[in-house]
Amino acid sequence: MARTKKKNGADAAPMTTSQMLGSLLNSARKIMRKDKGLNGDLDRLPLLTWIMFLKFLDDLEQQREEEAALSGKKFKAAIEAPYRWRDWAADPQGITGDELLSFINAEEAVRADGQKGPGLFAYLRSLSSSNGDNRRDVIATVFKGVDNRMKSGYLLRDIVNKVGGIHFTSSDELHTLGALYESMLREMRDAAGDSGEFYTPRAVVRFMVEVTDPRLGETVLDPASGTGGFLVEAYNHLEKQVKTVADRKRLQNDTISGCEPKSLPYLLCQMNLLLHGLDAPQIDPGNALRFKLSEIGEKERVDVILTNPPFGGEEEKGIQGNFPEDRQTAETALLFLQLIMRKLKRQPTLAGRPARAAVVVPHGSLSSPGVAKRIRETLLGDFNITAIVRLPHNVFAPYTDIQSNVIFFERGEPTQSILYCEPSLPLGYSLSKTKPLLYEWMEPLKKLIASRQETDTSWLVRRDDLDENLNLDIKNPRRKLNSLADRGDLETLSAQMRSYADEADAIKAELAQVTELIRQSPWELLGSHTYESDERIGEDYSPELQLLGVSAEEGITNPKTAIGKSPERYKVLRTHYLAYNPMRINIGSIGVVRDDTQQGITSPDYVVFYCGPDLLPEYVYHYLRSEAGRHEINLKTKGSVRFRLYFEQLSKIKIPVPKDIETQQRFVNACNRLEGLKKMLNAAASSATDCLNAATRSGFLLESGKPSNTSPGSRAA
Repeated sequence: MARTKKKNGADAAPMTTSQMLGSLLNSARKIMRKDKGLNGDLDRLPLLTWIMFLKFLDDLEQQREEEAALSGKKFKAAIEAPYRWRDWAADPQGITGDELLSFINAEEAVRADGQKGPGLFAYLRSLSSSNGDNRRDVIATVFKGVDNRMKSGYLLRDIVNKVGGIHFTSSDELHTLGALYESMLREMRDAAGDSGEFYTPRAVVRFMVEVTDPRLGETVLDPASGTGGFLVEAYNHLEKQVKTVADRKRLQNDTISGCEPKSLPYLLCQMNLLLHGLDAPQIDPGNALRFKLSEIGEKERVDVILTNPPFGGEEEKGIQGNFPEDRQTAETALLFLQLIMRKLKRQPTLAGRPARAAVVVPHGSLSSPGVAKRIRETLLGDFNITAIVRLPHNVFAPYTDIQSNVIFFERGEPTQSILYCEPSLPLGYSLSKTKPLLYEWMEPLKKLIASRQETDTSWLVRRDDLDENLNLDIKNPRRKLNSLADRGDLETLSAQMRSYADEADAIKAELAQVTELIRQSPWELLGSHTYESDERIGEDYSPELQLLGVSAEEGITNPKTAIGKSPERYKVLRTHYLAYNPMRINIGSIGVVRDDTQQGITSPDYVVFYCGPDLLPEYVYHYLRSEAGRHEINLKTKGSVRFRLYFEQLSKIKIPVPKDIETQQRFVNACNRLEGLKKMLNAAASSATDCLNAATRSGFLLESGKPSNTSPGSRAA
């Protein structure tokens, strides 16, 4: 395995599979940036995807061909010579330049075997499942929506050679590529801006899958698949239940299906599922709403539906005509909700459970009158709504600020009562693009839904208590809202202060246990567990990359300063990397990249490093910001003319290292909660000022806004 070099020349940690593949894909993207035909990630990722798609298929075909030969069975190829990857792409010195572009793009071209025939895309688009292999239909559908936009056949050959280094039959590489590909999908959505599809946060997807808990033998559908996030998570969930060859066959062939009418998401969804282990994804390339609702029978129904259908879209009249006359609407979310209700099987599943769904819906679907009310009436009467989870504000930032919920319902008895719940975010934490919703905040809700227990964050609502409009948009009756309407309300401030005291007591109890474990831990050199990274962005630089800075107040930040004259010198910041200003770390100017939404580049003058497997990055972050850490930092720079702390000095600082990672994580969680409490207390000071203003207003002013000693007939002094 390759090793990287630290700045001082010593060997760093071996490169992981993730780092090697990440470097390979970054190199391919760097090459694509040189081509004049591609404009940003919206062009580059689809091109990289179709190239990976063909390499993946050929690796899979060769493996299946070998297996068929060993078992004495006849093998049917989905792609035949000379259009297979091994025929035209595998040789690094193979066709290139205009010859390569012609072979790929032209209707007729000289093929790799020297004969004239259809070009690559023309051949792939003409495939059909006449040989009994539906993969041919999938390939044809994928390439009907794909164009090669690269202008240079030489650069294209360089990319093909890079992708040729990926081994799709290696389970380790395949698993890692799946994660890297998801990261690239997020980057592409960010590049799309307002035109991008809403990205469902991973925490919400995982939560919805775990609550519905699909079982092997049940069928799972996402009728608005997008790039396949729900289907990938469902596949991973079901794969853990596989115990036999028959189980594997059932999972691969008869379990997962989706629907995605847009050509680009269709391609990306296919690749996403392939990279996560599904050999032949069954994704319908048509609009899921195109069928007449009344004609959907039991054969077309499924056991589990997981989806985040489009919000705010408008469907054409022809699509609306597929729904009952009194339920027709242009609002896409309401049409999908009706489709989902119709598509759930009426009989219990093979696992003996009712057919069920988890759907992301906007507030309007739960409260609007008219068609929305009639749909809610059917939902309440024909299904059991087990839970409605109110998602936090900005959960879909930066794509939309629409308030939304997850509604869980199942076939069976009519709804008698609904459990509502909402995640508890750390005090002072606001969601944003760089501060996403984390699964650890959603996970406690699983037990609340299962037990139907009422707490400060969960409440039961009886069907009989709903109003005439059947409004399901019901807020937490126990929560004091921190809205502008509450400003100056002493009761709200009092409740807030009590909640802060409760939080402080809970943190104190946790720290009492974990700090004792840390005190008993051996002190070890940071250099034994950390490695400097001097990776520069180089020619991979693009204005689309996120520029990051660090501050003593916020850690990783988005600086207001513009990037310098030599952007290629900027350092790469990856997930779980730490960075600090060597001239200001003594005042706590250090940050840690907590997740892949914060990845980017940072100043070439900063020190960037990462931790080995025995030390959590956030644990190091809190230590170096602490009084004890800053004391050690100052000792290492004592006598310097001007304060500077580089990695060589940092590596000589000692830190207590609990051998149990869980102990480090508990301490990190407590510190993060304290940081949140600090922010809320600062906000409480402002609330106290509002209360003072409210008190003086009520005492000295009339409702009209005039001083209380002013009578209608008097003259102001």
